[in-house]
Amino acid sequence: MTGSVQRRQAGAAERYDVFHTDCPARDVVDHVTSRWGIWVLISLRSNELRFYELRESIQGISEKMLAQTLRALVQDGLVWREVEPTTPPQVTYGLTEFGRDVGEPLTDLFDRITRRLPPRNAG
Repeated sequence: MTGSVQRRQAGAAERYDVFHTDCPARDVVDHVTSRWGIWVLISLRSNELRFYELRESIQGISEKMLAQTLRALVQDGLVWREVEPTTPPQVTYGLTEFGRDVGEPLTDLFDRITRRLPPRNAG
């Protein structure tokens, strides 16, 4: 998990105040619930993906937005990034334990929504 920033964990007696503007937990929540953050976490839920595979799996995301989203999620410790020193470099992403823990309820929410929606009409 290279390049990630270690976040201070709150103990049982100490809790983060997510309603305060300078709370670090608030930044993580903002990144997870950003327009693209949730889709990155859901896309990585079952396997590691290279940058281009992520871009193809999330329709509508630009390379710039994917790079920005991944950078924030790596910095938050939700996603790990591995660079293989090839030409061109191959960059692979996956979920950290923290990312799997945060992503699980998002995946459950996504699955519940898609199960409850009426069937799509073909054509």
